Amino acid sequence: MTGMTMRQVLLISVVFVWLAGCQTLSHGDTESAADVAGASVSETSSDSERPSGDSDNATDVDDFESWIEAFRREAAREGIDGDVLAAAFDDVQYRERVVELDRSQPEFVRPIWEYLDTAVSATRIEHGRERLAAHRDSAMLAERRYGVPANVIVAIWGIESNYGGNFGDISTIDALSTLAYEGRRPDFARGELMAALRILQRGDIDRERMRGSWAGAMGHTQFLPSSFERYAVDADDDGRRDIWNSIPDVMASTAHYLDEAGWRSGEPWGVEVRLDEGFDYGLAGTETRRSSRNWASAGVHAVDGGSLPDFEQASILVPAGAQGPAFMVGPNYRAILRYNNATSYALAVGMLARQIEGASGIQETWPRHEQPLSRQDVRDMQQLLNGLGHEAGTPDGILGPNTRHGLRDFQRRIGEIPDGFATQRLLERLRDVSGETSQ
Repeated sequence: MTGMTMRQVLLISVVFVWLAGCQTLSHGDTESAADVAGASVSETSSDSERPSGDSDNATDVDDFESWIEAFRREAAREGIDGDVLAAAFDDVQYRERVVELDRSQPEFVRPIWEYLDTAVSATRIEHGRERLAAHRDSAMLAERRYGVPANVIVAIWGIESNYGGNFGDISTIDALSTLAYEGRRPDFARGELMAALRILQRGDIDRERMRGSWAGAMGHTQFLPSSFERYAVDADDDGRRDIWNSIPDVMASTAHYLDEAGWRSGEPWGVEVRLDEGFDYGLAGTETRRSSRNWASAGVHAVDGGSLPDFEQASILVPAGAQGPAFMVGPNYRAILRYNNATSYALAVGMLARQIEGASGIQETWPRHEQPLSRQDVRDMQQLLNGLGHEAGTPDGILGPNTRHGLRDFQRRIGEIPDGFATQRLLERLRDVSGETSQ
């Protein structure tokens, strides 16, 4: 490496950016965007640069340098040119803060209504309308080409980077090199790093301008390098796919992603609904899919009194249980989940898109009196459920399908509505019943 020493590199700070918008196809026990990745890049401001401390010893530095040299040789065998490798790695920096962010988790599970308050704020709706008006030609061209509505494209732009106001300023090569060397998912990061090199070799962007979040997501709508390779589009015909500086490319690339994820032209993503008393909450969740007609016969009605969308395979979502709003969602909601597999993220995109077009927001109220659970609270809940025979999976502190399934079983046991919504009160009931059982 040239220029500064690696010891100096480790003293350089990084900009604090938090991910939410990178595309993921994960299917783990997660449901909240706040749980999956903290706040999105657009929900946080960057810290000023500051020394990160010199916590790594010389052996660690030598190991990183050795790892880079080995990866350069591997990349050369994969067909990456020497000048591209020199540009990418001669001055590569190990980013200690990237490792810290990769390993950290928020202490508390953020309620979905807090996420939506920020993600679909009045300011963001207003700015979305302004951006759509300013870039309508590009958005409509993408809509005609891929069938994805312009307001949905703009909504993703708003959620991912606050319409380009904050898509991160960390070198993608630095971030992915660090994560491939010492991250939680090194094989995944290696693959993304190789994809980033191929992008550099193709000439879509240079190393200096290839910047984004700490996890390697890039540009206005936060594509990982592998997603960029598959879906990025040169809509302005300048010979480069540029999701950092070309709004036509941003619009078309985002629409192409959703199109390939299964977006159905002419269909809504979903609708807010009202559920009859006695509705079987055990049917709620994306795992259960029925026709709109079937759901109507089960006591599902559009909250505005209109007709339900005509879906062949729809699901009912109750992200705050029986106390909060309910939604019927179809294939286009699932396409948004392919962009980021989190309930709150997909709802934020859908509701922001609606309101950019002038439609109403969520009509029913959230149970804002409910206090958030800490990670330890959730682990305790999972352990108690397992101990009582209500399988909640590995106690990992993450609220997801397995945990909610166990909670529903417990709620049936104590005669409550089995909506699977975790609360402090329900945790106390678990403790009480567990104590009674152990006596």
